[in-house]
Amino acid sequence: MISPLANVHPGAKIGKDVRIDAFATVDEKVVIGSGCHIMTGAVVLDYSYIGNNCKIFPHATIGGIPQDLKFEGEETTVEIGDNTTIRECVTINRGTKDKWKTTVGSNCLLMAYCHIAHDCIIGNNVIIANTVQLAGHVEIGDFASIGGMAAAIQFSKIGAHSYIAGSSEIIKDIPPYVKAGRSPLSYVGINSVGLHRRGFSSDRINNILEIYRVIYQRGYNISQALEFIQDNFPESEEKTEIIGFISTSKKGILKVASKDAFDNMQKNN
Repeated sequence: MISPLANVHPGAKIGKDVRIDAFATVDEKVVIGSGCHIMTGAVVLDYSYIGNNCKIFPHATIGGIPQDLKFEGEETTVEIGDNTTIRECVTINRGTKDKWKTTVGSNCLLMAYCHIAHDCIIGNNVIIANTVQLAGHVEIGDFASIGGMAAAIQFSKIGAHSYIAGSSEIIKDIPPYVKAGRSPLSYVGINSVGLHRRGFSSDRINNILEIYRVIYQRGYNISQALEFIQDNFPESEEKTEIIGFISTSKKGILKVASKDAFDNMQKNN
């Protein structure tokens, strides 16, 4: 159902069973999948592609041009997967020539006042809490969770299944499966609670923990730690992902918290 008070361009492609409330705006070069709800005051601008069963809450703006002085009007996009919820006043900008698109995966929750800048790549099942600010080119893996008021600088990488505490300043890459907290942002353990919730066995979780003990507690540098892990740990999806992430990190990964803080966090894992 499209309200007669909504501003929907006749050229927009609207799927079945879509609800667009009064005072929402949908531009011409927009695709909205079936079962979506675009709420009052929300704005979906040109070159936005919305999957099925998404909810866009009041005053969110999807598809704004990049806040990048190098942008020259190229036809870049925002692409959002199925079953994603975008809460009040979220802004998601189009890509630039770097990646030509900004993507948000399926089954994500973007809470109120988040900003997703140009060329960000956000995986599936990601939770981004209120007022999180992502600069351009940030990459976030599946099932990552970011606490409220955190901010990530350009080109940051955040690994799958990681958890980042609220109010964090993300200036280093966050490896997969870890918990990051304190100030400055540090490794404080693995995200064992989240992993249990997603069906990881105790053996898999313990294997991840042992890998990170090698990285953060054995006194190795990163190259030595990765070599040790490669030679001494059995092959697993988690081992491959951790080694691949860290070995390709351009910013370097976050450091460990102080010994006392780390010991306290380990007791809670």
